[in-house]
Amino acid sequence: MNDQYLDAFIRESEEAITELNNSLLDLESDPEDTEAMESIFRTAHTLKGNFGAMGFDDASSLAHAIEDLLDEMRDGNMPVTPDVMDLIFAGVDKIEAIVSEIEEHGESRTDVDEIVDDLRTVLEEGVEAAESPADDTGGSDETVDDQTDTDSSGGEDVPVETNVSPDTADDSVIAAEIDIGDSDMLGVDAMLAIEAVEDYFEVLDAAPQREAVEDGEFSDTFTLYLDAEDAGTVDNTLSGIGKIESAETADVTDALSEKSGSTSDETEHKVDEIKSVRVDVDQLDDLHGLVEQLVTSRIKLRRAVEQDDLDGAGENLNELDKITANLQNTVMDMRLIPLKKVVGKFPRLVRDLSRDLGKEVDFEIEGEDIELDRTILTEISDPLMHILRNSVDHGIEPPEVREEKGKPRTGSVELRASRERDHVIIQVEDDGAGLDVEAIRDKAIEKGVRSPEELEAMDDSSIYDLVFHPGFSTADEVTDTSGRGVGMDVVHDTVTQLDGSVNVESTPGEGTTVSLRLPVTMAIVKVLFVEVGDEEYGIPLKNVDEITRADDRKQVNGKDVIKHNDEIYPIIQLGETFDVPGETANGDGMLVRVRESERQVALHCDSVNSQEEVVVKPLEGILSGTPGLSGTAVLGDGNIVHILDVVTL
Repeated sequence: MNDQYLDAFIRESEEAITELNNSLLDLESDPEDTEAMESIFRTAHTLKGNFGAMGFDDASSLAHAIEDLLDEMRDGNMPVTPDVMDLIFAGVDKIEAIVSEIEEHGESRTDVDEIVDDLRTVLEEGVEAAESPADDTGGSDETVDDQTDTDSSGGEDVPVETNVSPDTADDSVIAAEIDIGDSDMLGVDAMLAIEAVEDYFEVLDAAPQREAVEDGEFSDTFTLYLDAEDAGTVDNTLSGIGKIESAETADVTDALSEKSGSTSDETEHKVDEIKSVRVDVDQLDDLHGLVEQLVTSRIKLRRAVEQDDLDGAGENLNELDKITANLQNTVMDMRLIPLKKVVGKFPRLVRDLSRDLGKEVDFEIEGEDIELDRTILTEISDPLMHILRNSVDHGIEPPEVREEKGKPRTGSVELRASRERDHVIIQVEDDGAGLDVEAIRDKAIEKGVRSPEELEAMDDSSIYDLVFHPGFSTADEVTDTSGRGVGMDVVHDTVTQLDGSVNVESTPGEGTTVSLRLPVTMAIVKVLFVEVGDEEYGIPLKNVDEITRADDRKQVNGKDVIKHNDEIYPIIQLGETFDVPGETANGDGMLVRVRESERQVALHCDSVNSQEEVVVKPLEGILSGTPGLSGTAVLGDGNIVHILDVVTL
């Protein structure tokens, strides 16, 4: 088969699947939306025809079954119910998997018989025959029946009542069903028992939720999910804790892995690398014209060099400089792709996740026509998906809890994009539980992320930004209701490597907003070079506010600081941070004060050198995610310089 035709078929199918998903969501929210129904029917019909024309008969038969069911719904013979929609979405997911296989292997081996039979059964027997995939896989309140471990600890009857992923554990996930015996203060004794367990193991989750357990809202026993080597180790340890009368333990790692696998078709969405762009004909003509100029200028420069005409060579170099600048701008513009290429799949993600969690969420997108460079758009898809998952999973409260707080049962999550000169601002805002400042302060001290003195000088906004620090990348929750610290360092690292920035604003009880500021294109970064001992580092110039002599420093509580506009800026010794030999004594050298919007600190170095535009390459391998470093740059003399990340330094 002609690769060109196959590639065009795959790209068109991907766009059609995204359009079909979003139209189905519109129909689900408003079964009377005739425009959505017509769009759905047209798209499904087109997919069926395209699969048939390309010879992919199994996919064509699946699309045909979906089309027939939609036809019944369009004619009013089949009501739009959550169970029927789940079945249709499952069919669309199967089609998407088939397209991915075709792209990778040129053919599909996916078996569609079962899903086609399910669709045909609903057509023949009606809505009652539709069994929701969500019912099969289980939501956040469902247990995994009969999936218990029978290890040596004798914990055969320990249920699995959590959605915690085995990937969050360094070792295994061990369920411990704990009985604290008779108690006059059930909640207090349970809290003390959990704290005693935390001296030995990391608590990944609790059932009921930890807040409920510590309020005494459990019957006889509660279950903790621990990161431990094996159930026997946990059993032996718990037997020695006086606050615990008895405990049953079981290794539930495999059960959770199976559970995660069973729900992957429903909630595990991903955005593939963007492999094609649509180029305006005028841009193509501009590119062709610039290449012609480049060839002409190259010939003129060669002649000037051959004739030892230095003046002519200089003029030609200036001309080449202008042409290459225009060429760069034209190519950058050709790489721009609308944000909807990525965010178009997010409504379905939010729908499936909220349905699995038993939550009601209204998701809105603004600014999806804003354009970004292809590479940037591909790289931020996973961070955006992670932020959305956190908003739905940990930010938005269950409907009953929202009602108790006087909120609408339906939570709100909004993704907004806007353009500011050469940057794009993407915000994900929810009206959920928000973050707890004091809890984050306590964790920052516990993890050694910041000193008490630094935390004292930080405002709430800076405190919230600490969730991006690698020190918070654990399974511990920032609050009882919010696990936003999990993996948010990955979001920060990705955005920083793209020469962007990210921050969090939150109001406890009212919600959280995560903002990403990204360059429109992969721009060249202007860097300030500083010397520290025998080494050289680069500081992005956009992070620098002022450069002063180091003798301006003062002492506060035994710590070196400088004052600016009555604000205290702690001094970070770069030589100590990176263990550089030969650094100038603290009293000498220079101080680079970082912009307050980034972080309220000053960096001590031996000397400040030149400024230069460089292309920053992200750190890879074992250096990836190193606190204080965002990447490297290769200088004109071939030397490699590390570029500092002032936020995680």
